[in-house]
Amino acid sequence: MIIEIKDDMDLAKIADSGQCFRWEEAEEGAYRILARDRALYLIHAGEDRFEAECTDEEFASVWAGYLDLAEDYRAVRARIDAEEDPYLAAAAEAEKGIRILRQDPWEVLISFIISQNKNIPGIKRCIRLLAEAAGERRTDSRGNDYYAFPEAEGILALGEDGLTACRLGYRAGYVYEAAKAQAEGMLDWPSLAALPPEKAIAELTNLKGVGPKVAACIVLFGLHQIDAFPLDVWMKRVLKEEYPEGFPYSRYTPYCGIYQQYLFAYSRSRASRLHS
Repeated sequence: MIIEIKDDMDLAKIADSGQCFRWEEAEEGAYRILARDRALYLIHAGEDRFEAECTDEEFASVWAGYLDLAEDYRAVRARIDAEEDPYLAAAAEAEKGIRILRQDPWEVLISFIISQNKNIPGIKRCIRLLAEAAGERRTDSRGNDYYAFPEAEGILALGEDGLTACRLGYRAGYVYEAAKAQAEGMLDWPSLAALPPEKAIAELTNLKGVGPKVAACIVLFGLHQIDAFPLDVWMKRVLKEEYPEGFPYSRYTPYCGIYQQYLFAYSRSRASRLHS
């Protein structure tokens, strides 16, 4: 089906944004998107047009929400005053097209536990190995195999040795404990989503191996609380260099997480250009 999206959406920028690890470039301008147990080929067909290889019903019920199409990202960018905040204005202009995906919180939890002290290719490899070891094999619309993201019970069945074989290293124990919490019903995602971001972050740090940065990523990308503002090495550097008096969170609420994504992507791309 062909859809028109008259708003910011750049598939390559979303795929490289660090919020999702199961987007695969199928061909130029096209991505196979794996989300929980589903797969979608999405192709940029020029201008505001995209081709989605699924039924109208599936796109409306699953993928429109996943892509956060109800949010007007152009309007979010328009809230930035270039005179007051030239750095954020430049970042938003350079990185427009990023959207905060509405991902499954369980998948985000495990993905970001795995992400600690790993680069993006390494994260993707570990998640792929985990899905192959514990997820259900399925076939996509083009007849290619893929693996659903594993349920907690599948991860527990692997045991810590099986998780270590997925190259998780010291994170294997953390993933196992998170799977136990999920399987035992200790993770009440709707209740967490209803909390203010700072309280949801505090609750998630009670999980073994989940610090404030990983918890903030889970809240932003898994619970879609788009005021959450994860702080990693990149963002701490940005705040130190560009916002020495502190980031004006109150000015940008309730969209601080979207602006964080622009700043994060912009700082990474600038550093890459400087070192290329």
